[in-house]
Amino acid sequence: MRVMKWSVIALAVAAGTSQMAVASEQSESKGFVEDSTLSLLARSMYYNRDARNGASRGTEGKGYSEEWGASARALFESGFTQGTVGFGVNAYAGTLWQLDTGGGRRGVGMFPENDGKDLSIANAAVKARISSTTLTYGSQMPALPVLAYDDGRLLPETFEGTMVTSKEIEGLELNAGRFTAQNEMRQSGRDSAGLKSINVAGGSYAFTKDFSAALYYSDLEDRYKRKYANLNYNLPLTEEQALGFDFNIYKSDYDRQFGGGDNTIWSLAAKYSVGAHAFILAHQRNTGDRGFDYGVGDGGGAIFVANSFLSDFNQEDERSWQASYELDFATYGVPGLSFKTAYIWADNIQTAESNNGKEHEFFNQVKYTVQNGPAKDLSFRLRGSVLRANSAVNDQNVADTNEVRFYVNYPLSVL
Repeated sequence: MRVMKWSVIALAVAAGTSQMAVASEQSESKGFVEDSTLSLLARSMYYNRDARNGASRGTEGKGYSEEWGASARALFESGFTQGTVGFGVNAYAGTLWQLDTGGGRRGVGMFPENDGKDLSIANAAVKARISSTTLTYGSQMPALPVLAYDDGRLLPETFEGTMVTSKEIEGLELNAGRFTAQNEMRQSGRDSAGLKSINVAGGSYAFTKDFSAALYYSDLEDRYKRKYANLNYNLPLTEEQALGFDFNIYKSDYDRQFGGGDNTIWSLAAKYSVGAHAFILAHQRNTGDRGFDYGVGDGGGAIFVANSFLSDFNQEDERSWQASYELDFATYGVPGLSFKTAYIWADNIQTAESNNGKEHEFFNQVKYTVQNGPAKDLSFRLRGSVLRANSAVNDQNVADTNEVRFYVNYPLSVL
């Protein structure tokens, strides 16, 4: 398997050498101020989670949790100074407010611990660019398969460290970085997650507009070493029909102080699109000594697999299947409105007592984005899940949950 992975990345580099970028990003720089952007985002979020079997699904160990809050954030990204080496800065500030979560209903991780209601945070990063290669040091929001920030609450996770991103070859993006702090979504400290260090390296390459591949590696100190690979292929059939395939795989070797063992999780999804409709079938499988572990040190978004919904279907030896449907209402005269429904069922979950654990989830989501007028880009997203499992899994206090999330996002581009 390792030989296959390295042969793929070698092929990507060889293929890319024949299509070097005509002009580098730095040579096209207009200046520190001229290329600057400032974006704002106002968000309101309601979150209800009901653990039907009394399990401790909430972060504070409550079976029933209900929270409602609002946040505002600003992101400033300067351009780069002109010259062979360009310099710039990024800055981020955010604040959140608790609107309602009284009566002991906390438990979904939206607000600061110890009954804190409001929170403000500000951080920054410096950056330098030569040609089409950028080095960034400071607070960042990486979105890599092995290190991905979570933006599922009011404010996003942030990581502090160094990242190098290179786009010297058209279609090829390379990343390498080291991060030594992770701040959680409801905290304002530098390292509320207690991250020691994580090193990441890898890249992605678009062979054509319809075929791409990615390879990544990470080393999370005192936890694991992980490899990731992805293949994505889109096959146009007619002007309105296409067939797409997406394959993802993680191989993790856990350190002894983190319990030891290994895990391999992979998923293969096939998507048939016809006009406004899309039909998806997917299969996902875990093998090894334990389940797939993520979230602390690598971010709450670091699970790029097909069957990641309320449940990630990532327990030991778990096998899961997905059937889902997507509808874009633009074809029917309502641009900006979309709907998705999915059913995922799983078996073969290894528990302390048996290998007969089963779970299934019914997921629905509707989203609408205003297309024009004073409220252009204002979006509403309502998602809900019903998750059920048999007694073998429920004994682990991780299943039988009803969940509803409602987001209202209003982005503004100031610069």
